[in-house]
Amino acid sequence: MTAEIVSAERKRAVRNRWLLSLPALLIILFAACGPLLIVLVYSFLTPGPYGDVQWQPSSDGWISVFLQRDIFDDTLSLADAHISILLRSLSLSFFTTMLTLIVGFPTAYFIATRPERTRELWLFLITIPFWTNLLIRTFAVLEIIRNEGLINTVLMRLGLIERPVQILFTDTAILIGMVYVYLPLMVLPIYASLEKLDFRLLEAAYDLYATPAKVLRRIILPLSTPGIVAGSILVFIPSLGAYVTPTILGGGKNLMIGNLIELQFGQGRNWPLGSALSITLMIFVMAALLVYVRNAGSKGTQHG
Repeated sequence: MTAEIVSAERKRAVRNRWLLSLPALLIILFAACGPLLIVLVYSFLTPGPYGDVQWQPSSDGWISVFLQRDIFDDTLSLADAHISILLRSLSLSFFTTMLTLIVGFPTAYFIATRPERTRELWLFLITIPFWTNLLIRTFAVLEIIRNEGLINTVLMRLGLIERPVQILFTDTAILIGMVYVYLPLMVLPIYASLEKLDFRLLEAAYDLYATPAKVLRRIILPLSTPGIVAGSILVFIPSLGAYVTPTILGGGKNLMIGNLIELQFGQGRNWPLGSALSITLMIFVMAALLVYVRNAGSKGTQHG
């Protein structure tokens, strides 16, 4: 009898939790999944003459993601422009992730090794950029790297260059802007991992005559891997779909996939292609998330 009462109480508790979660689940269903479903449906329709869609099934939107149809004989060939934009997006996102890791790991380690009374101050300084709109931060980078900006002005006055170096409206400018924008997203997860690190392990390693490089490779990096993976995902995903930074610092010449999607919904008036590109971007994001979840699961199993 007691077991039946306990089982009934558990079922009631589970039911109550589901009922309490129901409003949030409905919001997620209609506010997130609903628009994605609309985009998915649009990707299989025919583009309208002035935007919008015609309710006629067509797979041209998906075909046009990687292929282009000749206007004379309807033969298909690789869409070089789309593929180059996709590769640029992937490469810039990858290098943004690597550079933020190179800069962010020492920064996080520095903060984690400070006295507890000063750590909050350093974290406060790291989070200050989040207080400013992304557009303003991007324009700040533009003012630094433009031909008459801070970098070129200093280099010319020092006599290191005779004429301004063209940084703006290049892939390098986009990379600089994205590293600056997404650096805090790398620092904070790594700091969260390093804060839990038992620094007595480092002292023990030095007592056993381990070199600093070996301590870093054999102790610090393995124990901070969850933070590194989380920070890499947090940087890679938004940088892959970046729109504002490539638009301003790339000058419309160095497009990323986010800019290409906007063009299809705007000037291109090809909503099915824009929808197909959006779903393609989401697939890449989901693949990155699956890699993270799998890595996190394996790490949890190893340390659990």
